[in-house]
Amino acid sequence: MGAFASVARGSAEPAYLIHLTYRPRVRARGRIALVGKGLTFDSGGISLKPGAKMDEMKYDMSGGAAVLGVFQALAGLELALEVHGVIAASENMPDGRATKPGDLVTAMNGTTIEVLNTDAEGRLVLADALVYAETKLAPDAIVDLATLTGAVITALGHELSGVLGNDRALQDELVAAGQATGELVWPLPLLEQHKEHMKGTVADLKNINAGQGAGSSAGAAFLSYFVAKTPWAHLDIAGSAWGVDERDYQGGSGGTGVGVRLLLRWLEERARNTRPPAPLRRSRPRKPR
Repeated sequence: MGAFASVARGSAEPAYLIHLTYRPRVRARGRIALVGKGLTFDSGGISLKPGAKMDEMKYDMSGGAAVLGVFQALAGLELALEVHGVIAASENMPDGRATKPGDLVTAMNGTTIEVLNTDAEGRLVLADALVYAETKLAPDAIVDLATLTGAVITALGHELSGVLGNDRALQDELVAAGQATGELVWPLPLLEQHKEHMKGTVADLKNINAGQGAGSSAGAAFLSYFVAKTPWAHLDIAGSAWGVDERDYQGGSGGTGVGVRLLLRWLEERARNTRPPAPLRRSRPRKPR
């Protein structure tokens, strides 16, 4: 996991890949993986952020926190789904050992990445977490949550999360869950051009698109290289994770917990609408001739 490890290099705190598992008492109707960005503090690394509002970067773990919130509720709901939570937890700090702009790293699937900006670190930790989720867990669907880009705030403000991915039906399911829970989700484009813009010159990929705009789409385009074939949706919650208007259940100066109600509703609908697996057939012993 060279991409994930590269982000943690500059911190005195060790990085952790947290893997949570929920298995129902009944036979599961499917297997889901939820992946959360867990940057417990993001200084920007060597590409240091401006000092103004840097204190808010403690909320850069909001995707991971949402996954934890979902798992807190799962046991009580007893959904007929096997659910895995994968959280890439780290700090991003400008230590003398920190990754420098221009360094090359290698992700879990062998993809090489040129790190042009160390403040685009969330996609690096998610890259390895997504590969882990797909290759180790073989889920029916993957949903990741991340405070990934400031561009999503420019596009959608603080009241909506952006959704992108490789499966329109999965995105539509999340939009519907958002409408039902008030955690609104809006589809954003992910084009082949966006993916092309992420290709590198000295490595397979670069971690920013270097002036092409469409920052939220660029982040998702980068992540798309780390999900080979599984239906996948990426929720960019950089705006909705904090700073929203006051509501009856979230808002104010703290984090909103966005994603918990959304994903629980989605999982409930997924369990309700998925056919139960066919019962196992027991073979009858053959009579000796």
